[in-house]
Amino acid sequence: MIKMMNSILDRARVIKAYRGFIIGSVKREFDAKYRNSLLGSVWSIITPLSTIVIYVVIFTNLMKARLVGVDNSFAYGIYICAGVLTWGMFSEVITRCQNVFLANANMLKKLSFPRVCLPVIVVSSSLVNLGIVLCLFLVFLVLSGSWPGWPLLGLFPLLFIQLLMSVSLGVALGVVNVFFRDVTQLTGVLLQFWFWFTPIVYPLTILPDFVRDLVLLNPMTPLVNGYQTIFVYGEWPVWSELNVPIAFSLILSIFCVKLYQAHGGEMVDEL
Repeated sequence: MIKMMNSILDRARVIKAYRGFIIGSVKREFDAKYRNSLLGSVWSIITPLSTIVIYVVIFTNLMKARLVGVDNSFAYGIYICAGVLTWGMFSEVITRCQNVFLANANMLKKLSFPRVCLPVIVVSSSLVNLGIVLCLFLVFLVLSGSWPGWPLLGLFPLLFIQLLMSVSLGVALGVVNVFFRDVTQLTGVLLQFWFWFTPIVYPLTILPDFVRDLVLLNPMTPLVNGYQTIFVYGEWPVWSELNVPIAFSLILSIFCVKLYQAHGGEMVDEL
């Protein structure tokens, strides 16, 4: 345990020392994303805004979908947005981390820098995107009279657990992907199944008991349910339900570190 804590502290010092490199990389990535487009960074607002509008309009106005026991005409649209927007970051971090070593192969060969900076850059960039989306979503909640209040602070522990899980899984896949390039395609397929195995577009209450028991084994289910509890009901997440994703994330992070330590030195030759 002491060894692990020292390792975490060492990596934190490295990240702090290379914060200029990380911040500069995130800025360049954001600029490159909208370079040569007429509206530029305005697209970072238009794209998530259109997502929110589509879900709310389609499910609230056209389909007249309602959540049982919730007296709010926007509840089902908020329910879906809470799941879809946070899942978007989860899948983005995994997808980008699994390609982080391949995408930066030339930089890894030519420059000397701590490789831990690469997943940190991915997470920082994803947090910027999520921050923009959440700001727009919160504006919608205010305008629709659905502001969750103080339970909104519950987003931070949920987000921390989600990031630990997605980064650990993504980097572990990234190491394997250097040696077996089929990982990219396989991950895309598995994420599709994982999405529908998570109660994002449907509530758990509509599932048969045996299916619900299986879905509850999914470590993302309590996290997504926590987000939905905050945004839809304006209540704090049930913290005891997070034991499974916390344990899964910690085990996954330890496995990721061990895997990287075992094969990190071989990756440059494979790249």
